[in-house]
Amino acid sequence: MPSTPLIAYAHVGKSFDGGRGAARVVAVDDVSLAVAAGEFLAIVGGSGSGKTTLLRLANRLIEADSGAITVEGEDVRQVDPILLRRRIGYVFQSGGLFPHLSVAGNIGVTPRLLGAPSAEISARVDELLDLVRLDRAQHRERLPHELSGGQRLRVGVVRALAAKPRIVLMDEPFGALDPLTRDALGDDYRALHRKLGLTTIMITHDMTEAILLADRVAVMRGGRLLAQGTPAELSDSGDPYVGELLRTPRRQAERLAALLPREGTA
Repeated sequence: MPSTPLIAYAHVGKSFDGGRGAARVVAVDDVSLAVAAGEFLAIVGGSGSGKTTLLRLANRLIEADSGAITVEGEDVRQVDPILLRRRIGYVFQSGGLFPHLSVAGNIGVTPRLLGAPSAEISARVDELLDLVRLDRAQHRERLPHELSGGQRLRVGVVRALAAKPRIVLMDEPFGALDPLTRDALGDDYRALHRKLGLTTIMITHDMTEAILLADRVAVMRGGRLLAQGTPAELSDSGDPYVGELLRTPRRQAERLAALLPREGTA
């Protein structure tokens, strides 16, 4: 791990008003986590674990109550939040596209806000559509509702990449897709991550997906970071919840191995 991580959380805390006189809800509880340049980190946890809150704190979609967060060595509190968000790609579940904008319009949003000339934006749109294997002539002027779920997510990914960020944050990006599309897009994004030298943080509730895609996995529960490391390192964790999360992919692998004939014997 380099001495200065690309993204670092140091003793970060965040709570929300419980509403109707209820006690405040602690969403993130004293979390410290460092992400190296070029790393693909998956944060895994169930609903209410604090994983999405942790992600949104990095680009100041919400503000931390305590602790410090640095991005590219800068304390995010010292950076204008709008400028910070333009430096960081963000992929929402199912793409999160603007419904009234065409594919080209969606992809060009951030470059346009940054003042890029129209010809440059147009060339960037074409380059990005090629990158995710979407035919320019067929898809450029389509509206989001005219696309499949997988196509919408591909557009969402390249919209996040349009301003050439070093960092991409992904909030359960593949969760709503059918299994075949989900598997293919996960592999495609991993290849893009490697090719473009990105640093990626992906939120997921699926430990199998996290193990297959990420270099390292962080496990959250009740706002706390329970464990972090490679799949092999997580296997050494004594935490019972981490062990339970790891049992699911192991069970799936064992059942598949028993049910599917080996290649060449079918």
